[in-house]
Amino acid sequence: MLLLHPGGKTETVQHVKNAPPAEQAILPANGKTLPTESGPKTGLLAPSFTIQGENGTTYAVGGVRDKVVLLNFWASWCDPCRAEAPELNKIAEKYKDTLDIYGINVTSYDYKANADRFVNKYKLIFPVMFDLKGEIYAKYNGAVFPTNVLIDRSGVISEIVLGGLTAEQLDEKLVKLKQQQRL
Repeated sequence: MLLLHPGGKTETVQHVKNAPPAEQAILPANGKTLPTESGPKTGLLAPSFTIQGENGTTYAVGGVRDKVVLLNFWASWCDPCRAEAPELNKIAEKYKDTLDIYGINVTSYDYKANADRFVNKYKLIFPVMFDLKGEIYAKYNGAVFPTNVLIDRSGVISEIVLGGLTAEQLDEKLVKLKQQQRL
């Protein structure tokens, strides 16, 4: 088992007893060693953050998870985001047991009232958060809308997609992750 310590240091151990969840880590099922560097780049650990969702729940990204996560950075005025919203709902329903989708409105480039209308219009079934100052978007070097970041269960960025995705395209990416034993 690979134990990942704060600060990125790793240690190979046989078993971790009573370790706090933040220090528990596993060797990915594909047998590859986890990276120790984080950053907004494929193959690196996803930059960590915590944000409150519109429903009051706090969501966290960073480290090992039970599910793959898709970060969807969007704005209400973005036409590709509008086209993508129903597609993301389809994928959220299909993969609800293995995938968390976090819809992150980059409110620093939008108006909250418009974002609220967007959520209601498209009846988004996945958690929505508001990045009021654009800090999370900046951590991921956001440049276009939508930006989609696929993070495997080990907390490693599998892919960054600039622009919209169809349900079929995202489905292909998730099947590929499953084949690599990362889903």
